[in-house]
Amino acid sequence: MIKLTTAEGAVIEVEREVIEQSGTIRNILNDVRMTDKPIPLPNVSGPILTKIIQYCEHHRNDPSRRQPKPENPSTENDSSEAAIQLAIEKMDDFDHEFCRLDQGTLFDILLAANFLDIQPLLDLAGYTVANMIKGKTVQEIRDTFHVKNDFTPEEEERVIKANAWCENE
Repeated sequence: MIKLTTAEGAVIEVEREVIEQSGTIRNILNDVRMTDKPIPLPNVSGPILTKIIQYCEHHRNDPSRRQPKPENPSTENDSSEAAIQLAIEKMDDFDHEFCRLDQGTLFDILLAANFLDIQPLLDLAGYTVANMIKGKTVQEIRDTFHVKNDFTPEEEERVIKANAWCENE
């Protein structure tokens, strides 16, 4: 069992094969080779870590989730439609239900997945956020994510004119 210390100082134990889906934890375990002392995770709260462990436990039998990232940059940053479609097809019902969360929790999971280097979870959370944005106007996105418009009307008009080329009209 691997011990992890949350941002609040709580110690959570998890099976090594489960948490090794985290590139960060896997690298720490490979570099330090100590498993008796808790690994501090100052950026991850207890409730978020518990949720992430739940995700990792569900996907524990997928060995591709414990592999290091590919060294080839052409495949590492592949954002083609085919790669996106493949990632979507790998999602199961658990994944779709997993991201039915309030915004705050979803963003905390997104940040923690990035910190812990759990790429499939980062992709899932990012896909969920992208779907929250898809098809919305700028004002609807601001309302959804509580983003204050701090542009003056003149600045906003300048930005709209400068980016008119990317609008679908």
